[in-house]
Amino acid sequence: MLVDSHCHLNFPELVQNMDQVLESMQSNQVGHALCVSVTLDKFPEVLAIAEQYPNIYASVGVHPDYENIQEPTVDGLVSLANHARVVAIGETGLDYFRLTGDLEWQRARFRTHIRAAKATGKPLIIHTRNAAEDTLRIMQEEGAAEVGGVMHCFTESWEVAQAAIAMGFYISFSGIVTFKNAVALKEVAQKVPLGSMLVETDSPYLAPIPFRGKTNQPAYVRHVAEEIARLREVPLQQIVEATTANFFNLFKHAQPCN
Repeated sequence: MLVDSHCHLNFPELVQNMDQVLESMQSNQVGHALCVSVTLDKFPEVLAIAEQYPNIYASVGVHPDYENIQEPTVDGLVSLANHARVVAIGETGLDYFRLTGDLEWQRARFRTHIRAAKATGKPLIIHTRNAAEDTLRIMQEEGAAEVGGVMHCFTESWEVAQAAIAMGFYISFSGIVTFKNAVALKEVAQKVPLGSMLVETDSPYLAPIPFRGKTNQPAYVRHVAEEIARLREVPLQQIVEATTANFFNLFKHAQPCN
């Protein structure tokens, strides 16, 4: 069974169709999914889904794209993460693509999340876009290697992947790896050690081929795994087994359902 290591099931496109989403997961052999928090005000929705469905887990964090909202604190994140269904801190990180100007607040927020992760012992879910150098620098300065985590929806270079893996982080591939123009990313997917790889959808966004442009859902993580198997010229089952084992090795608070 596959695991979708990163999705947003509380978003309107998916939460209003949860029965169908769960049925599609089952029919595509996707056994579990991690519903990822992006703001504190919506965290109760994320947690409620994880509490209702035993094969769905939750994270707590504030995405770097959101300015002028409730700012997280270390103590606040630690308190919210003190729940059996919360398996990770994030998503957090840096995004210099969507926002410009003085982004020191983003870097401070990122540091807050890393400190909370170290305090809870729960791994990080890291978003980085056009900010790899600063992302890796802050990870090193704050000791992110102590808890590890995942570089989600990875689109960076092989050199960035190597640096993250050296700090004990996993590299997660989304539907982007199925896009024809993602040549460099396909090469990274061929190089990342199987023991350091995860797969995800980031749904409802970034639907893989052949659903590109449509609403994404956790069931479609199968197409991500199939593309990686094709690129590496290995059986699909090898990618399924590795990425599922990696998920539960990383997110140790997530208990697999039979």
